[in-house]
Amino acid sequence: MEHMVDEAETIGGSLDDIRAFCAVVEFGTVSAAARLLGETKGGVSRRVSRLERHLGVGLLARTPRAVTPTEEGAAFYIKARDGLRLLDDAAEGARSSRSVPSGHLRVTASLDIGLEVLSELVVRFRALHPQIMVELLLTDSPLDLAANRIDLALRASSTALPDMGYRASELATFCASLYASPVYLAARGEPQMPADLSGHDLVLAHGAVGAMQIGLSDRKGRMEQVLARPVIRTTDFSSVLRIVAAGGGIGPVPDVVAAASVASGSLVQVLPGWTWLEAKLHAISLGGREMPARVRVFREFIRAELAGMKGRADPG
Repeated sequence: MEHMVDEAETIGGSLDDIRAFCAVVEFGTVSAAARLLGETKGGVSRRVSRLERHLGVGLLARTPRAVTPTEEGAAFYIKARDGLRLLDDAAEGARSSRSVPSGHLRVTASLDIGLEVLSELVVRFRALHPQIMVELLLTDSPLDLAANRIDLALRASSTALPDMGYRASELATFCASLYASPVYLAARGEPQMPADLSGHDLVLAHGAVGAMQIGLSDRKGRMEQVLARPVIRTTDFSSVLRIVAAGGGIGPVPDVVAAASVASGSLVQVLPGWTWLEAKLHAISLGGREMPARVRVFREFIRAELAGMKGRADPG
């Protein structure tokens, strides 16, 4: 503890003492400095005296009419003034980050969401907020926000999120439905009911080896179990999308991921009204009283864009 006190003394006491000294130098009198700082004349004098004791050197030459800095005081003032300005700028930057959207925004998301959804949305976001520089970290491995200095994580889950100690905000609810290319359906026919899938080529993300039971549900809550054998297995929905768009079979893809391909006509929904699974997309950020404006505007932009995509995909 004594060592810590000694270190504090070597830097010249408190910032308020340094500010009081700088004010006296700038205004020429203790009285004027006291008025500026909203303190008493005696209080300012005590601050300057305490600072001189900490430094072990006289900073002001005092006369009945005025005070002037000593040679050591003038040299200290120049560096202290510049240091205080840097601190004030840093504090103002921190305060303005709560209201002015600017700076570096670091976002992580899965490959599916990042490649098929965020790529276009980030371009549109930057057109609205050119003062924000966006860095995307696309990975299917969940990254710790604090350890990786991440502002926002977009994570999808079909179950409740675990308690991570971070702030989570739901952005959208989405479904993974079945899709195929028009070319594939023209060649193989279109399934009319879930049981028909057993006669088709299935493309699955994280699918098991060999035959497996897959479950589909409709809007009335009915469940259908189908025994199917995947012909292609891959690691992520983005790959499924590309494979089925190339005519490789039928596969489940989240509607937000498939939206652009459906709009372009390269994918067609199979078994409309039946879904593979339902999940929620969350925006996860560091806790705190107030998130930076750059994070807040990006989160709300993504929320609005996803709602628009969902509305276009499901107008009913």
